[in-house]
Amino acid sequence: MAKKVLKGMIIIDSELCKGCGLCISVCPHEMINVSEVLNEKGYYPAQFKGSSKEDNACTGCATCAIICPDVAIEVYRER
Repeated sequence: MAKKVLKGMIIIDSELCKGCGLCISVCPHEMINVSEVLNEKGYYPAQFKGSSKEDNACTGCATCAIICPDVAIEVYRER
């Protein structure tokens, strides 16, 4: 029997994010990058690259949320 691959997604609060890049460095599937748009505080926040189910490799591992010093990331997983 094939093992089911978990699917996940994250939501990054762009106004809380200071763009430190820690989440980018720990994402095992490279699903986070730096936005090209400044937030209200003048930072380039992180953004989630999984815009559709086809290009979303996120498993909801929560490593990004755990390392985020600003508590700016929420993680969701499919059951």
